[in-house]
Amino acid sequence: MKLAATIRNVERAAGALATQSVARMDEVLPWFRDLPADQRSMVMLVAQAGVRSFVEWLRNDGTDSAISDEVFEAAPMELARAISLQHTVALVKVTIEVVEEQVPQLAAKGESVELAEAVLRFSREVAFAAARVYARAAETRGAWDARLQALLVDALLRGEAGDELTSRAAALGWSDATPVSVAVGRSPGGEASAVLHALHRTTRRLGVDVLAGVHGDRLVAVLGGVAEPLATVEKLAGKFGDGPIVVGPAVPTLEQASESARAAQMGFRAAAAWPDAPRPVSATELMPERALLGDQHARQILSTQIYTALTKAGGELLETMDAFIASGGVLEGTARALYVHPNTVRYRLRRITEVTGFSPTVSHDAFTLRLALAIGRLDPSGELPR
Repeated sequence: MKLAATIRNVERAAGALATQSVARMDEVLPWFRDLPADQRSMVMLVAQAGVRSFVEWLRNDGTDSAISDEVFEAAPMELARAISLQHTVALVKVTIEVVEEQVPQLAAKGESVELAEAVLRFSREVAFAAARVYARAAETRGAWDARLQALLVDALLRGEAGDELTSRAAALGWSDATPVSVAVGRSPGGEASAVLHALHRTTRRLGVDVLAGVHGDRLVAVLGGVAEPLATVEKLAGKFGDGPIVVGPAVPTLEQASESARAAQMGFRAAAAWPDAPRPVSATELMPERALLGDQHARQILSTQIYTALTKAGGELLETMDAFIASGGVLEGTARALYVHPNTVRYRLRRITEVTGFSPTVSHDAFTLRLALAIGRLDPSGELPR
């Protein structure tokens, strides 16, 4: 066997090499000194395992790359949770330096160069092993986060709130940024963890908090710290699948996000009734489609915020809106029907826009106004039978 004498020397010095490595870490790595005792002892176990693995690797003439993985078997997941990959690389580097310094004493006569080369090759294998450990830890954490986010989003969709919801969100890194808005669209497909990772990566660049879940074929995103929800979701549109993306209204806190989620969900279901809707589209803009679908909340808003508001603003606005609808949206025809000047009609139409937020001269807004008047006249409360 090649390097037989050298291997025996390294094996006898294994304990001392591990001890020297940890002592060097304590000397040159300030953050290592601050680690709790149990984590420092964990590093010692890994260092000892590293030297033993190096001996076995030498015995196999450096052909068994799987042996290097055994370095981290002493505490694989625990190490990944306690120490970052960057710190792990620093620990490996210190250990390799210590072993390299001892090469002249460890190598048998004429084998120094071969031992030094072996140390370098083995250090490469250990680096790959560390990367594999952290990759597995990241995959596990990613899958767990995806499940936890899905549960949290599901709770919001069901209308749940309270401290438990907030604590779950905090565990996922939610910073309680406000305001909060919910977007619903189709999932692009593939593994849920991959879909959420892509979404999180983009929201981080935008400086936005996000909690998301894939529910069947839908991707639901809870966005925090978004002053302009539609503009923000427009930048995220590529992370959703084809079809409509509906954005619920902004609310002050995460606990109230179920209101935004409910509106976004109903809007998503109703979006098929407006083929030319923008993408993304506000759930508020889909109010008439939601009302037709049976959304009681939308009916109440249409009745109170449009019909009741127009009634209180003065009978001439309601009369003008009726005449404008009857004329097919023709301004001159409306003026003739009301026996007023066209400029008077223009003024009243502007007032209707100011009072309701919907413009009679925009086709979809006109549809919203017309439906709101019908709902309001049938039942001013908007509480129509289902």
